[in-house]
Amino acid sequence: MGRRKQVAVCGPRECTEEEWSHAYEVGRLLAERDAVLVCGGHGGVMAGASAGARAGGGIVVGVLPEADRVNANGDLTVALPTGLGEARNALVVNAGDAVIVVGGSWGTLSELALAMRAGRVPVVQLGGWRVLDAHGRPPGDVLHARDPGEAVAMTGLWT
Repeated sequence: MGRRKQVAVCGPRECTEEEWSHAYEVGRLLAERDAVLVCGGHGGVMAGASAGARAGGGIVVGVLPEADRVNANGDLTVALPTGLGEARNALVVNAGDAVIVVGGSWGTLSELALAMRAGRVPVVQLGGWRVLDAHGRPPGDVLHARDPGEAVAMTGLWT
């Protein structure tokens, strides 16, 4: 029996109902596959993914920007206070065997970029902002999913 797969799920603290629902389903599907979900530990997409994973009986690790656990969401199994502020984004993405991004914000964009720079592929994006190169083309290494099931499948961790 090997180590469990770890998947970082990133997304904005303030999100739409659809993004929250997508994050919830991603979290539930990851728990169903016995993966450990790693996230930023707060609200929005992070809370949706955490709630889904917790409902599915999964393990949820929140890497918090603060030096305490006061603002951690209630669905975390483990809350890791870092005191690093937004620099904790690098810890979140580096903890994943794959990264799933749901929705978009400046912090989420930084996580996507950090994941790509660290070679944490696959990076799967579900909704959110689109990054284009100087020629108006999307970078080829970010995979775009249509729904939560496809996002989880596109990680390639269970093929």
